[in-house]
Amino acid sequence: MCLAPRAQRHLRALATRLRQLTEVRTAQLNQQRLIAEPLVQASFDDLLALIALQIRDLEQKIAALIEADPLWRELNQAFRSIKGVASRTVARLMAEMPEIGALSNKTISKLAGVAPLAADSGKHQGKRRVRGGRSSVREILFIVASVVGRYEPDFVAFQQRLRAAVKPPKVVRIALAHKLLVRLNAKAREVRQRTSQVSPYRQLEAVTAG
Repeated sequence: MCLAPRAQRHLRALATRLRQLTEVRTAQLNQQRLIAEPLVQASFDDLLALIALQIRDLEQKIAALIEADPLWRELNQAFRSIKGVASRTVARLMAEMPEIGALSNKTISKLAGVAPLAADSGKHQGKRRVRGGRSSVREILFIVASVVGRYEPDFVAFQQRLRAAVKPPKVVRIALAHKLLVRLNAKAREVRQRTSQVSPYRQLEAVTAG
């Protein structure tokens, strides 16, 4: 198995560290609310200021890395044309799912773990559930899809139809995430075709689809 290109590894490392620091900041803010002691509050403030500084530095480095790559730059613009998709979402998708746009909707959905898989046995037909896939990608899709579902008209209508059909919240959540990934994959495919970029992952189509 060949290693990912240096830029890909670099982006993944930066995006991972940004996510970690964001989680640390959230935890520190939650803990700070429970403390009234001024000296301890000052300690929290100092730490949070340092974390904020590092987060800004990482965001700038990620933005520069994306801007320097022609394909990533185009993908960034395409993805962010969807209302609710922010720069952090783009960075994590590029870092953790570089195959996007080079694989079919079915295959990319399986990789992310948002494709309902059959639980059938003989004549019994069980509920279709999602399992496996890349949990980190699935996590960001769930979060962003909930935001997109408030702004993009077709996502709003889709969500309303599911709720009107009394679908369980978890089913609605997965369906929105799947719809978002399919939309992102289509945009990425258009970008790849337009920029004539040949993905090293294209050959995975035949392997992962089988």
